[in-house]
Amino acid sequence: MAEKKSDRTRAAILAAARERFGADGYERATIRAIAADAAIDPAMVMRYYGSKEKLFTAAADFDVRMPELGDVPKERLGEVLVRHLIERWEEDDTLRVLLRTAVTNETAAERMRTLFIGQLTPAFRQAAIDRPEVRAGLVATQALGFALCRYILQLRPVAELSTDEAVAWLGPTVTRYLTDPTPSQV
Repeated sequence: MAEKKSDRTRAAILAAARERFGADGYERATIRAIAADAAIDPAMVMRYYGSKEKLFTAAADFDVRMPELGDVPKERLGEVLVRHLIERWEEDDTLRVLLRTAVTNETAAERMRTLFIGQLTPAFRQAAIDRPEVRAGLVATQALGFALCRYILQLRPVAELSTDEAVAWLGPTVTRYLTDPTPSQV
């Protein structure tokens, strides 16, 4: 029974931390506020996570769960990837926490870099996409720009797009990033 209670406590802390970091950013979020949101003593947060930075790292753990792209027809790569990313973001608010915080906090920015380059690059390499690191970076510009406008800034036209509409707009650009020949060096 104690194990289950500790699991519930840990989950409550993480949920409160995601909310607080997402709402206030890393710098303004406090252990005391996170503990209050989780209805526990601040000492419990420190007991489970040790520091605000370690708690943030745990709260900002996001797995893109990249789809297998090897069998996707080249002309549909962007569509498949954009749809997948939107669906992941809609089911897990961790990306919002990272986006809101990464602009002002180096730990969060490094986490975001690791997340996108570290998870997209291997999937692109496995799908035999040339220059996977560069292409992952270019895809990240579209994905993160879209996510920022849709989920953080809540720019009305972008926030109101259906998933299908967003895929129709962004898919061709992402496909181009993944399939066009590498521009010649100037």
